[in-house]
Amino acid sequence: MICLVLTGSTIEENVSQCNRNRQYIDIVELRIDLLHESSRVRAAMFPEMVDIPVILTIRRQSDGGRYAGSERSRLSLMESVLDGNFAYVDIEDDVKRSGAEQKARSKGIRIIRSKHDFNGLPADIYHKISKISAKGDIPKLAVTPNSIMDLITLFRVRTELQSVEEKIVLGMGPYGLPSRILYRKMGSLWTYCSENPVAPGQISAQQMKELYHADKVDERTHIYGVIGNPVLHSFSPRIQNPGFWGINFNAIYLPFLVDSVRSFFILAEMLHISGFSVTVPHKQTVLPYLGKITREVKQIGSCNTVVRAKNLWMGMNTDYYGFIEPLVSEIDAKRIQSALVIGAGGAARAVVWSLRNHGCKVTIINRNTERARNLALETMSSYDSLEQASDYEHVDLVVQTTSVGMVPDSESDPIPGYRFNKNQVVYELVYRPKYTKMLQRALESGCRLLFGIDMLIRQGKHQFEAFTGYHYPKRLEQSLHLEED
Repeated sequence: MICLVLTGSTIEENVSQCNRNRQYIDIVELRIDLLHESSRVRAAMFPEMVDIPVILTIRRQSDGGRYAGSERSRLSLMESVLDGNFAYVDIEDDVKRSGAEQKARSKGIRIIRSKHDFNGLPADIYHKISKISAKGDIPKLAVTPNSIMDLITLFRVRTELQSVEEKIVLGMGPYGLPSRILYRKMGSLWTYCSENPVAPGQISAQQMKELYHADKVDERTHIYGVIGNPVLHSFSPRIQNPGFWGINFNAIYLPFLVDSVRSFFILAEMLHISGFSVTVPHKQTVLPYLGKITREVKQIGSCNTVVRAKNLWMGMNTDYYGFIEPLVSEIDAKRIQSALVIGAGGAARAVVWSLRNHGCKVTIINRNTERARNLALETMSSYDSLEQASDYEHVDLVVQTTSVGMVPDSESDPIPGYRFNKNQVVYELVYRPKYTKMLQRALESGCRLLFGIDMLIRQGKHQFEAFTGYHYPKRLEQSLHLEED
């Protein structure tokens, strides 16, 4: 089930939130601690105002809530509100023999025993869940994984506690997002969503239902993802997931914040992950873990796509093809023969190799001249310092491969003194915002522009084919551009 945490300050606001999200959710949590004082006395009426099961919660400040009164007043308020027709009540695991608990049991209201840890994972996480369950209550553990290894510990809950059929286990924060989306793989009864996040890592119910189809995940669902650091901003789930649904392929694609590639491969085996995209800073660190690589990966020394191939992992580089596709006809027609590439990182490697393999003369400029020199020597290109960008205002193509100009640094320009001319093609790999500061200047100069979002979609379509064996559904391609706009 998908549970919507209601965050309104009045009963009416919460009814509206419930109605707006009704098509995405199965249950709601009424947070009394978020209500104005005047609305709290009416909270018992709420279950009769909606057509969905309701969880009653009054969260203490120490557990991430906003109830500022005494513990006695909180429990007294909870007991009085339980006059309403609630399906569940959330009572913290350290609350003993309260009147609220007795009232809930007498009315047949199921009790959720919750434990929150905003710093890490309890050492005895499996024992805590088992102990709560033994008393007949539903254990809920909301903890904070701080690494992929912590996430592995969370996903082990299902196998370690197979006998505990009813439980809610979730990871908060950026490392915990996969546990929220793959809650059924955790063996959790439901996952929590919100229009206005009140816990670290909450996403909207619409995203959970429509983007991820999280409530449809079953034992036959193929799991794919994107690994990086940072990664939660990735547009890739909005490319891959609609494609999966478009061909009726039972699969899900989600972001994994990864601090250790080695640890992620352990998680990948545990979850039987079928393939994943790779973004910074892992495009080179994944290489030692691959049993087979394509010619492009070997040449570039960078991998952005990994798929299972029999009993090994195979690495590919779809950036290579996603980048060069709109330029091939221009190069073949001799309209593009020279290029200036800004940057010398992982993205630049794919760009430079693809241009050189198509016979284009390339000059690499970078803040760190030594990195530019190394890439130039490897690719038989020229190089220079970033400060000398204005010496190359005659080139046919300018390609920007760094993160300069990307949100939240959208006011920056990697080559502010460079003067574009109308005969140039200017290619920006940053895709948020679509029009970076540099692209805006190029547009004003009459240049032909190529956008990072278009390259992202092109390389994503190649990844989709590697993941599924099918072409990306043509009828969905236009909607990808519209969604980003």
